Amino acid sequence: MKNEKYFSHPSAVIDEGAEIGEGTKIWHFTHIMPGAKIGKNCNIGQNVFIGSLARIGNGCKIQNNISIYDAVTIEDDVFLGPSAVLTNVKNPRAHISRKHAYLKTIIRKGATIGANSTIVCGIEIGSYAFIGAGAVVTKNVPPHALMTGVPARRTGWVCECGGILPDRQHGGKCPECGKEWHFE
Repeated sequence: MKNEKYFSHPSAVIDEGAEIGEGTKIWHFTHIMPGAKIGKNCNIGQNVFIGSLARIGNGCKIQNNISIYDAVTIEDDVFLGPSAVLTNVKNPRAHISRKHAYLKTIIRKGATIGANSTIVCGIEIGSYAFIGAGAVVTKNVPPHALMTGVPARRTGWVCECGGILPDRQHGGKCPECGKEWHFE
């Protein structure tokens, strides 16, 4: 679709009423529903679905094969790895409509959700948290936590740059960017 504000591949479907920020790129076979709100300078990969009540901040990178359903809020600068799964109903059944039972999921600024990980609805992923590939997250995640496994458990802490931090009890420098960390 030709648009001076953002780019969309000709195979993408962008329903009337979707709000898309300047500089955003939308790739092959993506469907954005009416009412969806996407910030500036995002990169939306192939085969992505974004629901009407989904909210996506500025500077987000959403990789291929992801569905972002209603009741999901993604803040600025979030990375969603390929085939990550976000849910919005705790106990879905094909024969029972549960649109009234959507549980809000929030992914805070700068967080990374690894490839093939699953985020169960009704939780909050803290700012700059890092969810490892294939993890299944069932509970709230604190800021800067490194979460891995099934079910996901905290296995470390990460810097804003994504570097693994030294022991949180003592603080120290990030080995990637050199930023000093002091934990209380």
